[in-house]
Amino acid sequence: MIALQSFGGSSLTSMLPFLLMFVVIYLFMIRPQIKRQKNEKKFQTSIAKGNKIVTNSGIHGKIVDIVDSDNTVIVETGAGKIKFERSAISMELSKKYQSPEEIK
Repeated sequence: MIALQSFGGSSLTSMLPFLLMFVVIYLFMIRPQIKRQKNEKKFQTSIAKGNKIVTNSGIHGKIVDIVDSDNTVIVETGAGKIKFERSAISMELSKKYQSPEEIK
């Protein structure tokens, strides 16, 4: 009986570092990533015609048309019009040039 009690206590103390490590990983890696994904999704649904944007590949342009049926946008660049997925748009161009104090 005494051996079982001491074994149960030592297994709890041996699991404690793993639990703490999981909590730290969640707080510093998983939770911020979830928040970033929510903000990206919110941004992608809020884009509108006439916005000047930058794509993930670095192409600058202006949104000419939004096609809701296939979740794409048509962007006018210096070379012509290009069709992109909404998920390919990284940021609004005017937000890129704002200082960090103005964004908050």
